[in-house]
Amino acid sequence: MVEPMFFAAIGKDTVVGSTFVLSGPEAKHAVSVRRMLQGEAIAVSDGAGVKIRGKVSKAGKDTLDINVESVESVSAPSVQLHLVQALAKGDRDELAIQACTELGLHGVIPWQADRSISIWKDEKKAKGQTRWQTIVTEAAKQSLRAFVPVVESVQTSQDLTTRLSSFDLVLVLDPEAKDSISEVGLPTSGSVALVVGPEGGISEAELEAFGAAGFSLVRMGPGILRTSTAGMAAVSFLQAKLGEWN
Repeated sequence: MVEPMFFAAIGKDTVVGSTFVLSGPEAKHAVSVRRMLQGEAIAVSDGAGVKIRGKVSKAGKDTLDINVESVESVSAPSVQLHLVQALAKGDRDELAIQACTELGLHGVIPWQADRSISIWKDEKKAKGQTRWQTIVTEAAKQSLRAFVPVVESVQTSQDLTTRLSSFDLVLVLDPEAKDSISEVGLPTSGSVALVVGPEGGISEAELEAFGAAGFSLVRMGPGILRTSTAGMAAVSFLQAKLGEWN
């Protein structure tokens, strides 16, 4: 059975044979919801690659003592995938970032696209970013990922073009693109951004701006996927191509 994982800061003094004390909301969840008991296996990650495994030695009311049996430093993938997800109505955008996190995302950039029905106004920007961060953190925990994607602040289309200029490769999903995603050459290291539009698609003005910026417009087969599934399908394909499923 795979042990449940929780997130917490891990100090350099945490070594094999030491006792790690899990506290705060994560400990309360482990004790009250997961009902972790003495002797049960557990894992804790700092969300940045360091992961410890061990067994519960003591379960308190809101703390959990763990006898550390292993300390592992997980290397970040050589190619780091970032999802640029357009804001969408309902929970379609949230479903997208959740699924893509489970597949191994490194970062998430919310995008206020021209055709986004959902709008994060000034008072909602920080709240929306916090909610998305919570969603991807929980998704990383459930899928036992050692890295938690960082959710950036929401970007307008103009801001997004500037933000993505530092990426090694930017793939914009466009069902009418000439090139297929299967034909794109991927870097062996660096960062790749995947841009997914809203329900109404990416506007012509946005596509022109992305093309002028040197981004690669690509299609995925003959059909059109929803904004909630396009990113998941593309990330799955890219991870397979990068060898992450090996």
